[in-house]
Amino acid sequence: MSDEEKEITAEAEETAETEDTETAEGEEAVEAAPKAKKQKKVVRRRKTKKERENLLTVAIRLAVESGKVEFGARTGIAASILGKAKVFVLAANTPAEYRTKLQGYAKTAKIPIIDFEGSTMELGSVCGKPFPISILSVFEEGSSNILEFVKK
Repeated sequence: MSDEEKEITAEAEETAETEDTETAEGEEAVEAAPKAKKQKKVVRRRKTKKERENLLTVAIRLAVESGKVEFGARTGIAASILGKAKVFVLAANTPAEYRTKLQGYAKTAKIPIIDFEGSTMELGSVCGKPFPISILSVFEEGSSNILEFVKK
């Protein structure tokens, strides 16, 4: 081989080595990218249009998270008899028997009642519970503005 042929062969080998290292690095970069993407993502529940638009649902959610509340018809009626709750939230399809008892006791104790437009399942969903809630008793509102809905 002549000197020129040796130089050409050496250059070809160098370019082949750099291409191999580039593809090897490129493959590592491609492999590293999916590893970085496999981080845990925060999954958030999508809100329905009613939950996004209705300010009452936001206030209820805040009261449940930051205040002191109790769920259920029996505890709601007991709290209305004792006059301890600040406000009650009733679902639209609360049984008539519970609704009339609560309204009667709350009226004598002068405790306001907020009518929630959704069903018991929707009220449970707003409260972050996997079960239906017919009556929500709010003892301390926390950082929510739920008492403003009473005046309306």
